[in-house]
Amino acid sequence: MPPALSEHRRIIAIGDIHGCLVSLKKLIELIAPEPGEQFVFLGDFIDRGNRSKEVIEYLIELKSVYSCHFIMGNHELMFLDYLEKRESGKWLINGGQQMLNSYSTPKGPVFPKEHLIFIRNCPCYIETDNYLFTHGGLDPELSIEYNLRYYQPEDFCWQRLHMHPAFLDKNNYKWEKTVVCAHTVVAKPVLLDRLIAIDTGCVYKENPLWGKLTAVILPERRIVQTENLD
Repeated sequence: MPPALSEHRRIIAIGDIHGCLVSLKKLIELIAPEPGEQFVFLGDFIDRGNRSKEVIEYLIELKSVYSCHFIMGNHELMFLDYLEKRESGKWLINGGQQMLNSYSTPKGPVFPKEHLIFIRNCPCYIETDNYLFTHGGLDPELSIEYNLRYYQPEDFCWQRLHMHPAFLDKNNYKWEKTVVCAHTVVAKPVLLDRLIAIDTGCVYKENPLWGKLTAVILPERRIVQTENLD
């Protein structure tokens, strides 16, 4: 277990990676972290891109040098559902096939035990005094306390309501803290008082508005980005 996430040191949150290993390594290089730096990876490490296996291997390596916290994404949830039921067509058509390909062997896909433990141990959210980190988001019409009371943690991996223009335009969120999330692709990071959203669609490099991997450094809210290099 990494040390608890502390607001006494800077926190570096990183959006959806989706198997884009080269882009991830370039982003880490641009951030130039010091030993012991705190990272929060906001989920969706896997699927869609071609190097899910290598991304997981690299993230496991990173946590031996830095204080790394890994959030469960909806794609990790779909993968775990596939492992349990072996019938998750929804996952396969949403990038799961690319993950299977990255773990392929002559006898079929093989998932190292260390990788499975890594994914299964990801929490659906991490909360500090002033932030809540999750993959999808929270219900914008409820306080954080009521979100945690009335929703299942897995629901936060899928939530998108807070990204609707009706809430973004009015900047009207009932949360007591700033929610830092990914999941919903945006052309540029959202930096509101109570919402930071940083999935800039790295894997979708064919789209001229997307195709970037984004990090936000807290508390200064400094954005660091790289184009998709995969």
